[in-house]
Amino acid sequence: MELKDTVDLMNSEDYNDRLKAEYFQTKIRYDKLHKMLVKRAAGTLDFEPKCSVALLTEQKRYMGEYLRVLETRAEIEGIDLSM
Repeated sequence: MELKDTVDLMNSEDYNDRLKAEYFQTKIRYDKLHKMLVKRAAGTLDFEPKCSVALLTEQKRYMGEYLRVLETRAEIEGIDLSM
């Protein structure tokens, strides 16, 4: 799934769909950031980020916490987050 695939959910009148879109968008960005940090640690990243690794790692941590909150909310509200 790519960000563009979440547009219909994001624009839905149904708040369940909008929560799914929010979750999927955050998860896509989180996964990309994680892959970048792994490549950076392995020395295989093909560019040098302007931000420090510490700042990027902090961002990833907060994104992970946000995903946990969205997953908990979805579980409570009975919203299926499977792609």
